[in-house]
Amino acid sequence: MRETAAAELLPRFRNLAKDEIREKKPGDYVTVADVASEQRLASGLAKILPGVPVVGEEAVEADSSLVELIGRPGESCWIVDPLDGTANFAAGRDRFAMIVCLVHDTRTIAGWILDVPNDRMAAAEQGQGTTLNGARVTPARPAELPSGLIGDRIRKEFDRQLTKARRDRLGELTTLRCAGREYIEILTGQYDFNLYRMTKPWDHAAGALMLAEAGGGALRFNGAPYGPADRIESGIIGAASLQVLAGVRAIFETVQLPLLAPRA
Repeated sequence: MRETAAAELLPRFRNLAKDEIREKKPGDYVTVADVASEQRLASGLAKILPGVPVVGEEAVEADSSLVELIGRPGESCWIVDPLDGTANFAAGRDRFAMIVCLVHDTRTIAGWILDVPNDRMAAAEQGQGTTLNGARVTPARPAELPSGLIGDRIRKEFDRQLTKARRDRLGELTTLRCAGREYIEILTGQYDFNLYRMTKPWDHAAGALMLAEAGGGALRFNGAPYGPADRIESGIIGAASLQVLAGVRAIFETVQLPLLAPRA
């Protein structure tokens, strides 16, 4: 991952021509760096586990059926986000990451997130804990007022619907517009939880495993455990502390959103 970042991402950062950036759909950007990074990662992963398919974000754009490789009984696959935070990257903002994970059956069994600008690597294996730059991440100490990473639209809806008493039980709510970077900041204790309505597996499969292995977890809005093969509209709330996770769900359970299902 570091070799790919050095070869494909960093030389292009703040050095992209206009014709090297496009929108897949409004607000969803892709650059030549995304494509080159995914190609190099796929080549390297094929050497590590020959025959195990790679499900990359950019490959899925070209062939949406590739997502069906995730969660096949008895089978494994790699999931790759070659440049997470592409809009930041394209705008010259230094909040972008690279995400790789390995899925077997319906579970993520290993994951890696590289905060490229700061050269911070988070890693987790099922049952083996989570590390950040090689140091074990210990269970998070619950904050008195947990701060969260939430997209702007959903944050405004929470601000509108939450009573003052419930809102006062939370700290800062913001977004870094880069899921990989956000997971790392939760692991460092800079923030306490995240919440997303849409959960594309290349954004969340690795991070959800890391939170669970650090002593917390990731749940769907209905309380079910997160799985990388789940429908992406199911939403996710994650924290490195089970106490924070439960507390946040209790605060938000009264919020009515089209994609926020009743609590199980």
